[in-house]
Amino acid sequence: MDFLKKYYTDMGIAAETFDMCSEIEESLKARFDEIDKIAEYNQIKVVSAMQKNRLAEDHLYGSTGYGYTDTGRDTLEKIYADVFHTEDALVRPQITCGTHALSTALHGNLRPGDEMLSIAGLVYDTLQGVIGIRPEIGSLAEFGIKYNQVDLLPDGGWDFDGIEEALKNDKIRLVEIQRSKGYATRPSLSIDAIEAAISFVKSRRPDVIVMVDNCYGEFVETREPSDVGADMVVGSLIKNPGGGLAPIGGYICGTHDCIERAAARLTTPGLGKEVGASLGVTRQMTQGFFLAPTVTAAAVKGAIFASAVFEKLGFKAIPASDEKRADIIESVILGSRELLIAFCEGIQEAAPVDSYVKPVPWDMPGYDSEVIMAAGAFVSGASIELSADAPLREPYAVFFQGGLTYAHAKLGIIKAADNVIKARKS
Repeated sequence: MDFLKKYYTDMGIAAETFDMCSEIEESLKARFDEIDKIAEYNQIKVVSAMQKNRLAEDHLYGSTGYGYTDTGRDTLEKIYADVFHTEDALVRPQITCGTHALSTALHGNLRPGDEMLSIAGLVYDTLQGVIGIRPEIGSLAEFGIKYNQVDLLPDGGWDFDGIEEALKNDKIRLVEIQRSKGYATRPSLSIDAIEAAISFVKSRRPDVIVMVDNCYGEFVETREPSDVGADMVVGSLIKNPGGGLAPIGGYICGTHDCIERAAARLTTPGLGKEVGASLGVTRQMTQGFFLAPTVTAAAVKGAIFASAVFEKLGFKAIPASDEKRADIIESVILGSRELLIAFCEGIQEAAPVDSYVKPVPWDMPGYDSEVIMAAGAFVSGASIELSADAPLREPYAVFFQGGLTYAHAKLGIIKAADNVIKARKS
């Protein structure tokens, strides 16, 4: 252990910080064993889907041009559909990010005069522009599609009375559930909680589409939202399911009808899923999906370790270190601009790429306040890699996620903790 401690102290980390974190890590071994079992289950699920669909070497080469008869692309979509237990899937490099995937699913499945209902409160910042809560060109609002929401109860539970009342509006066509907390400090939503909500919605309005924003939640549990009644689950390939290898892309898994409509929106009516060249990234997308269960497990371990360390330092962590995990995100309420920046600088200093630069708050497109982002990633913006970000506003909560390996996540957390300790003393 002494040789390991020397490496950390050579990187400028105080010996006392390393000792404290080592004691905390030792206390988490049983939790980490549980996470490894979930990863093993999900790994077998992915391999089984690949074998069932006869994944072959020639599927990995990709296509150009129109992408007609791209068997690798089509096979990967069948694999996704099998893993998520859905009728169909759309998995494409032409989907640029998670917000684009959500926008494609919404624009594809809503029509003028329809309304969508969010039942987990206000949606994530970037989706607000898609909907038109914040005016943007091409928003749903411009097409005459309205938005309504029901907030979660103060304890983070569902407001079933409010949902029932909202569903009396027969214009509601789609119910959206955001699994992860986004930049809120509410709890993320477990599959059990999502199951209860979907069951309630479908018992009142079986005709509505239920879409779950699954970003950051894939492979954290043994079930996905589509296993408990979601008509569509949507996410980004530079988060959990890309396994750190996918250089771009997003997915939508769901019913045939929902996917057909989304595909018509992504490409063009009449062509849908038939076009869309994979441009040589099928190998990374497929191998990344293979690695995703174990990469996600590393990120979950890092999140638990982070919560335990910062609780020890007297900060509030959401979720708490002993709580069940619903996604890979850990939020720490630091209480000041200075400590938040110190945390993010620590994450950046632990990065394999651009470790020598300092993250600076800036007016990032799609957000209503300055945002600071720390990420020295191999794939730009990939939040399955070690990263931290936060809006510069009260209560100055930082959002930490990722780590392709647990060892790297651990390094980043210890470095961030050491920076915060030193900043608090200064």
